[in-house]
Amino acid sequence: MIAELGAFALVLAFALSAAQAGFSFAGRYWRNAALRGAGEGAALATLLTTATAFFALMVCFITSDFSVANVAANSHTDKPLLYKIAAVWGSHEGSMLLWNLALTGFGATVAIWGRDLPAGLKSLTIGVQGLLGLVFLGYTALVSNPFLRLAVAPVEGASLNPILQDPFLAIHPPFLYSGYVGFSVVFSFAIAALIEGRVDAAWARWVRPWALAAWSLLTVGITLGSFWAYYELGWGGWWFWDPVENASFMPWLVGAALLHSAIVTEKRGAMPGWTVFLGLLAFSFSMLGAFLVRSGILTSVHAFAVDPKRGSILLGILAVAAGSGFSLFAWRAPMLKAGGLFAPVSREGALVLNNLFLATAALIVMTGTLYPLGYQAATGQPLSVGAPWFNLTFAPLMAVVLFILPAGTMLSWKRADALGAVQRLWAAGLAAVAMGTGGLLLVQTKTAFAAIGLALGGWLIAGALAELAFRVRLGKAPLTESLRRLRHLPRASFGMTLAHIGVGVFVLGASVETHGRIEAARAVAVGESVQVGQFTLTLSDVASVEGPNYTAERGTVRVTSASGDTFLKPERRFYPANRQTVSQVAIQSHGPSDLYVVFGERREAQGKPSWLIRAYWNPWARLIFGGPLLMALGGAISLSDPRLRLAAGARARATAIAGAKA
Repeated sequence: MIAELGAFALVLAFALSAAQAGFSFAGRYWRNAALRGAGEGAALATLLTTATAFFALMVCFITSDFSVANVAANSHTDKPLLYKIAAVWGSHEGSMLLWNLALTGFGATVAIWGRDLPAGLKSLTIGVQGLLGLVFLGYTALVSNPFLRLAVAPVEGASLNPILQDPFLAIHPPFLYSGYVGFSVVFSFAIAALIEGRVDAAWARWVRPWALAAWSLLTVGITLGSFWAYYELGWGGWWFWDPVENASFMPWLVGAALLHSAIVTEKRGAMPGWTVFLGLLAFSFSMLGAFLVRSGILTSVHAFAVDPKRGSILLGILAVAAGSGFSLFAWRAPMLKAGGLFAPVSREGALVLNNLFLATAALIVMTGTLYPLGYQAATGQPLSVGAPWFNLTFAPLMAVVLFILPAGTMLSWKRADALGAVQRLWAAGLAAVAMGTGGLLLVQTKTAFAAIGLALGGWLIAGALAELAFRVRLGKAPLTESLRRLRHLPRASFGMTLAHIGVGVFVLGASVETHGRIEAARAVAVGESVQVGQFTLTLSDVASVEGPNYTAERGTVRVTSASGDTFLKPERRFYPANRQTVSQVAIQSHGPSDLYVVFGERREAQGKPSWLIRAYWNPWARLIFGGPLLMALGGAISLSDPRLRLAAGARARATAIAGAKA
């Protein structure tokens, strides 16, 4: 009965999304407040019914209702409750339902929190959200229905893939999808602005919070996924340039460009067409990611659907949605006002340069992701584009972006003094040189690339702090005056500083970990040792253990170093429901660094059993994950700034009044 309730709610949500679009567009066309209100009510009802469907599916998983095909294929009675819940979005059908929950949630949020929006712009935005809901809810209900019943229910389910049974992966998709789908609001705002024929400072002010929320959520989602891959897959790395990883990285890069472009449009009225274009592109890349993960054209640990038919339908949705948006852009963009002029050396100029580099970086990632697919489709020959290609193309470009980042924040609007900006950054420059030199002398790596990365990370962190010091006139005014200025700085300023510091922290971690990693692998018997860096790892014992839905061999590894002995207990787990064996790594934290140990398969050597031990010393690895979390925290702090919302409302009302008078 619960499954039928969920199926009914899903179909009802599909119908309500059509009503949301119809009422909203009609209300805008006839300028009828009652119709606009009906569209907003339909948006709230669409969210309610989609949530009902989602939680109905969750109940089916929790109660192990194996008469539902999706539950039978992805759950098991022995599975812990957390992973039964996570299995709701661990399949193609369930993940699309989660996508729809986020999509309708954002549409309802615009209806609730968009009180200060101009009536026409709000109505069109909700209408476009309704059209997107109509498409994706229709796809889910008609092609990927998670509530389909089996004629004969099995006694037991097939269970979820063991590598997906992890706490971090349980919360990774909700953040990732919220980020993906959050850009749908920016997409809808862009379409609405093109129809209205007006992209001004008020519009940019409204777009910024949505773009910032989506980008921050996507940052958390990508970071959680990277950390999961780091400690769950047993290869010791954190980014593989996997096509599905790239699928989430492309909208992140475009979203970062959009945030900076919207600032220029808001402050100076410049680049309106480019800001709209990025708004369309960000969600188009999100839809591209949905297609890549679910089409079956990729071989990836992250891809969980291999149905070319459903993938083709998703490709059609992408073509229609993105094609319609960009066609409208090509028609209406020339009518948008160009906005204020500015000198090349200005904050606007720096942000334009930032946008060009970020957009090019996204294009590089897209090329490296899609070109092998096109090549194989055309020639039948497989082609691999991996880390070496991205290191040669993407990394130098981003290094330039990060180098100019601190200087851009020191420039004034419209026209700036480049020499003055450089002078204000002299301390940051010294810090960067010190970090690079110290890296060569002290850190466990002797490569020039690591030194450059350390210098760049130090430059970013010191530059962000220098910009904050400049704002409060530290050293130029009495300390009490500087503290007063610091207390009265808007939260958005603190958020920007923290986000830029987060970028620097990530660069430090990535540089040191990439060039300073030490690896060792050896088959050892009980009592034998393997050396990795300053640590001696001795296999002390091997025991069999029972888990809630698995059996395992657990190795007890004694770690000997100058600070004494400690113990790690990595495992090799076997899941009977899937007939699958996976490694459970053991990680010992040493400040920002990790000792990473993998317990491998059993072997016979010289008549006695031995086990493969793989160990990695990953210096400063924690900074790789801490940096992006600081970026996301900076975004959250900026979103909490009441001035952002209040100013947006004031500008929107002023725009609406001006439009009415005209």
